[in-house]
Amino acid sequence: MALLYVLAGIIILLILILKKLNPMLALLIVSILTGLMLSMPPEKLMSSIGNGIGNTLGGMVMILSLGAMVGKLAEDSGAAKKIVFILINWFGIKNIQWAGLLTGLIVGIPLFFNAGFIVLIPLVFSIAAATGLPKLYVGMPMISALSITHGFLPPHPGPVALAAIFQADIGRILIYGLIISIPIAILSGVFLPRLIIPISHKFKTRQSVSIQVEEGLPSSLKSFAITLMPIFLIAGGHIGALFFHGQLQKIFTFLADPTVALLLSVILILFILNIEMKKAMESCVEGVKSVAMIILIIAAGGAFKQVLIDSGVGKEVELIASSWHASPLFLGWAIAALLRITLGSSTVAALTTSGMVMPFVHSGTSPELMVLSIGAGSLMFSHVNDTGFWMFKEYFGLSVKETFKTWTLMETSISFLGLLFVLLLNTLKLGL
Repeated sequence: MALLYVLAGIIILLILILKKLNPMLALLIVSILTGLMLSMPPEKLMSSIGNGIGNTLGGMVMILSLGAMVGKLAEDSGAAKKIVFILINWFGIKNIQWAGLLTGLIVGIPLFFNAGFIVLIPLVFSIAAATGLPKLYVGMPMISALSITHGFLPPHPGPVALAAIFQADIGRILIYGLIISIPIAILSGVFLPRLIIPISHKFKTRQSVSIQVEEGLPSSLKSFAITLMPIFLIAGGHIGALFFHGQLQKIFTFLADPTVALLLSVILILFILNIEMKKAMESCVEGVKSVAMIILIIAAGGAFKQVLIDSGVGKEVELIASSWHASPLFLGWAIAALLRITLGSSTVAALTTSGMVMPFVHSGTSPELMVLSIGAGSLMFSHVNDTGFWMFKEYFGLSVKETFKTWTLMETSISFLGLLFVLLLNTLKLGL
């Protein structure tokens, strides 16, 4: 019976979102209604909501804020654009998709999806015009990489929020996420467009292309340093902690902490850019403003998660799933995928799923792989209730049918491949 009340709550959430109510308000309303339907005493219900908000924000608010600062500095400095020109020059016209793919992965780490999309889309059109290639052929590798980093890699909101909820190690999520992101990006971002988008013989015979490089951009070294600084510090800290002991190990462990790594990244980037402090701080403030609503949505999602946990629904899900003999990782992916298709928002789908599958993390399932599995499910079958669907449609000038055949197909392939590689990674871990 409890699951029917949860289903009713999710239907109410869907109706509210379809009515264009802000997701934060929708989640808070549904949290209260679901708790009351599950016969939670009002004082316990509000305590659960407060605890859910506090526990979720406490683990990720600084990471998201500092990550947004790094991304905004990379955007405003022109480092993201410079990387595009560098990689096109390295790879050449024949391998333009590989250049776009790598660009999307590198730029997508510090920049959130919408910001990365806006930064890269004019460059996609410039490359397409200069080469004579279809815009989708050039753009899909970049956009797929942005979507993959959004779903799998910190400091993006979904993975960071799930890490806080499941008490997962963000460094491990980053390493595991990178391991699975690369093959997924290659399959969904390079080979899929080659199958569905024909290119003319004229392109195959061209040997060079002229892309005008903007003036005033940072140097190549500065651009890569600015964009990849958090990754270097987090990954370097984890690797260093494995090889050293004693005091050095403590130092590397400290550096690997995401909050420390991102704070150091902001400081080092300010030195690298050597720009007026007032201007730099304005960029940082704008970066935080861009994620303020995302943080509030995550907080409300944390409240809903806690209501589901404290009401005992998670235990009921665990009991039912045990009779299905389903992998907890598959179950997390499936619930997130269903909610993504229903609700549209990947972040809301991921957070709603977390409260239902929380008991599985305590039954031997890797919390890091659970984060990635839910992240993969939250990218499933993007369609008309997702803002990403409409951004892609409008910028590329597609019909709704064409958007389904390209964007939706790409997102669906990323989701299925994400599940496949998470299960493969889990099998390899169990075999070690």
